[in-house]
Amino acid sequence: MRTVRIGTRASQLALWQASYVKQALLERYRDLDIELVEMVSEGDRTLDVPLHQSGGKGLFLKELESALSEGHIDLAVHSMKDVTVNLPDGLHIPVMCARDDPRDAWVSNRYPSLDALPRGAVVGTCSLRRRCQIQARYPELVLENLRGNVNTRLARLDAGEFDGIILAVAGLKRLGMKARIAQMIDPDVCLPAVGQGVVGIECRAGDGEINALIRPLGDPDALLRVSTERAANAVLDGGCHAPVAVYGEILEGRRRVLRVRARVGALDGSRILASDRTGPCTPGNDLGRQVAQDLINQGARTIIDSVHVRE
Repeated sequence: MRTVRIGTRASQLALWQASYVKQALLERYRDLDIELVEMVSEGDRTLDVPLHQSGGKGLFLKELESALSEGHIDLAVHSMKDVTVNLPDGLHIPVMCARDDPRDAWVSNRYPSLDALPRGAVVGTCSLRRRCQIQARYPELVLENLRGNVNTRLARLDAGEFDGIILAVAGLKRLGMKARIAQMIDPDVCLPAVGQGVVGIECRAGDGEINALIRPLGDPDALLRVSTERAANAVLDGGCHAPVAVYGEILEGRRRVLRVRARVGALDGSRILASDRTGPCTPGNDLGRQVAQDLINQGARTIIDSVHVRE
């Protein structure tokens, strides 16, 4: 086997994800030679503009996908919540690893929960999804833009710029920072992002050797859940940076069923549209598209288009 080159962003969290995939491959193929190829994305360089105004989360993928298409790397490792709905021609994501905790985390040095915040408290987040849902639940709070890697955001919190910030539980756990979490935010309060908590592996569709190599790393349940979430996002045409939340979960009982919840919200929290459906745990089901259509019927297109106009 030739050397396998894994492309990754240079951030600490991205390197953890790439190393996770590298280790999983080495556990199965002990003689494999694996090289991590670090890249700095445009999204990592442009931190002074809100993400939805600077081109969205696709900015984190361009360099990696170009290198993949041109054959400079063999696979790219992503957090699935950063992956755009449409992939470049010739690329696909056949493998999604087992899902970690998909919830959002409340991080604060002073307040143990969102409920404990006083009127006018300042909360940092770059996510429009989080902004609209938190603002709807807590209209007395002030939501301000906060970008940068996890360490940068925590440093600004510790410097007193915010009363608290919202990050992903999975990211903090992966970086050994679970102790910084003051509250795991219930999905009823803030529904997770499409693909949150899942590591995905992108490669060239025609590279049979690499596709066979990574196949054992896949988790069927994660693939089903995230594919359904992404199907909903595709119908909504919300991209990765719109105020859209879609969350699929498998409910165990007399029979396994897939529950899919979706929300679209006005940025000021004045209006939250919601859909909640259950159906069979079968690949290619229509649940994602059905919840998306529910939201469109309620007026989701107007809300999403208003965000695009602001850009």
